[in-house]
Amino acid sequence: MNVSTIHDIGYRHYEGKRLGRAYVTRSIFVHNLRAAYGLGRPARAKVMPFVLAGIMLLPAVGDIAVVAIAKRPEALFPYTRYQFMLQLIISIFVATQAPVLASREIRFHTVPLYFSRPVVHLDLVLAKLAAFTTALFALTAIPITVLYVGGLVTQVPDSGTQLLHYLGGLLACLLLSLVLGAIGLLVAAFTPRRGFGVAAVIAVLLVSSVLVSVVQEITQHAGHWTLSGWLGLLTPYSLVDAVAYRLLGGKLPDIAVPGVGGGFAALGVCAVIVAGAVVVLYSRFRKAGLS
Repeated sequence: MNVSTIHDIGYRHYEGKRLGRAYVTRSIFVHNLRAAYGLGRPARAKVMPFVLAGIMLLPAVGDIAVVAIAKRPEALFPYTRYQFMLQLIISIFVATQAPVLASREIRFHTVPLYFSRPVVHLDLVLAKLAAFTTALFALTAIPITVLYVGGLVTQVPDSGTQLLHYLGGLLACLLLSLVLGAIGLLVAAFTPRRGFGVAAVIAVLLVSSVLVSVVQEITQHAGHWTLSGWLGLLTPYSLVDAVAYRLLGGKLPDIAVPGVGGGFAALGVCAVIVAGAVVVLYSRFRKAGLS
């Protein structure tokens, strides 16, 4: 006759601190921020983001050298225009890194694992958006910080005005990062394959800009300058550029919305884009979390 035996193998209840929802959300933020630059991943994942970050710095360093050698402080790049001069590089960063944050987990059906912990769908979306916005802000803000510090070192006149312009440039970088982050994650979340996601984001950011620029040129030749300015609200770069010029004291772009009211209208469009992206991403990850 077999007699069953119960063995005590030492399992016991966890009695430590339960970190909860805030800790999980913060961990998701840190994980996604690191992933945006390939940290914690193979070396090949770090190549693209760090090469692009290096390219973003080169014009700033070169400009500071010109200002220092030629003694021409007026040659310093405007802080609110720097990111728009390098929008191709920024767009490539968004296109290559947004799928890393938004599409891999959907493709491999790992989203439900997040919700086995005390975290809700909105926490996941906001943590990802905050992480991608922070990554983009670092990409765009560090070069203009180099410009500002270099300007002070080379004794660019009127340091008080320079500080105000620098702070305006930082706000423009933050707004652009938030808008591009929202658009990039939204597009990537609906293209689970990374290659398709990269192509889709590039199409949304660059192809749309080219098309709108062509239509703006046509409307200008027809004499409709005001309409041409409003058409700039259809692309993220021109949209934020309008806010930077009308509300942050930035340099006049080639085409701008009319008046301070146009600046507030552009800011409102930015808010609608970000809020709409959060709502759609919430729905997308909620659906993926049920699969």
